[in-house]
Amino acid sequence: MSTILITGATSGLGRYVAFELVRAGHVVLAHGRDEDRTRRLVDELRTEGDAEGFVADLASPARVRELAAQVADAHPELDVLINNAGVGSGPPGSGRELSADGHELRLAVNYLAPVALTRALLPVLRANSPARIVNVGSAGQEPLDFDDPELTRRYSGRSAYCRSKFALAAHTFSLAEELRGSGVAVNVLHPATYMDTAMVRDGGITPWNTVADGAPGVLALATRDLGTGRYFDGTRPARAHEAAYDPDVLKRLAAVTDQLLSV
Repeated sequence: MSTILITGATSGLGRYVAFELVRAGHVVLAHGRDEDRTRRLVDELRTEGDAEGFVADLASPARVRELAAQVADAHPELDVLINNAGVGSGPPGSGRELSADGHELRLAVNYLAPVALTRALLPVLRANSPARIVNVGSAGQEPLDFDDPELTRRYSGRSAYCRSKFALAAHTFSLAEELRGSGVAVNVLHPATYMDTAMVRDGGITPWNTVADGAPGVLALATRDLGTGRYFDGTRPARAHEAAYDPDVLKRLAAVTDQLLSV
C-alpha cells in the first residue's frame, strides 16, 4: 500500500479519487485550501481508512513550499503525488485574475504550484522509489506565448487555462527524462471531458461526464506501473499537443518556469 498526497481533494475529482484510494487501503494525505472543508473531508475518509489533512493555498509559492515541508516531515514514506488541484477558465467574460504573488492565477495554480510542489517533494519520492507522480491535465492545450507567458495581452480565461495545462504536459515530459532511471515515474492525463465539477459549471458548461468517469485514469497511474513520460486520455495512451514534445519549447519553458518561480 502507498502513501499518497492528492491536492485539491475537497471536491470534484479529487474527492472521489481520495475515497477510492483510502477504501483500497492506501494512506491518503488530502490537501485542501479551506481548513473546515479539509477537516470534514478527513473525518469522512477516516471512517473508511487512514487519512490526514493538509491545508494550503496553492496560489502562494511560499505556502506550496510549506506544504511540501509539512508532508515530508509527517510522512517521509510518501511514494505517490497526485497534482490534481486546479482553477478553471472562470465564468464567461470574467477578467484576468492574479495570485497573491502577482502571477496570473491559472498559470500559478495549474502549473507553477505543481512544479514547485513536485520539486520540493522529489527527495522524498526518490528515497521511496518506485514512486509515482500523476499530473492531472486536460485535452484543452494551447502553447504558451513565451514573450507573454502570463497573458497580459488579449486575455481570455479559456486561453489561460489551456496554456497552463499545455505547460503542465510539457513539463511532465521534461521531468520524466530528468528522472529516468531514478525509479520515479511521472505521467500526465486528461481524466474526462467536462466532468460534473464546480470548475466546469462555473465556466457555463453543461457537464458531459461524471467524476466517476474521470477517476479510473488517475487511479491507474497512481497505483500501477504504466511507464513514464506518457500522456493518457482517461486510461488510453494518447498524444498531447505536438508542441509539448518539441525540445526547443521544453528548453524555453524550463527557463520561463525558473524565472517565474524565482520572482
